[in-house]
Amino acid sequence: MQTSNPNDMNIVERVVAPCPPFFKKLRNIGLILGGVATTILTGGVALPAVVTTIAGYLATASAVAVVVSQCTVDSNASFDVK
Repeated sequence: MQTSNPNDMNIVERVVAPCPPFFKKLRNIGLILGGVATTILTGGVALPAVVTTIAGYLATASAVAVVVSQCTVDSNASFDVK
């Protein structure tokens, strides 16, 4: 099925469609920051409360950035959604 209008796509089609280069970079940065935040939160070392609070916010923000970046569609690229 050929979909040319991103506004007519369902969520599955959006996730598998090509992503613009800026959002690919943003997704990768979000994944890295999410990994760092998860490492801080699950580490066995006692850290100050402000560090764990910031890590929690960082994990949330990076998860949102990854999801939004993954769902963006490059409307100039031609793609075939199966």
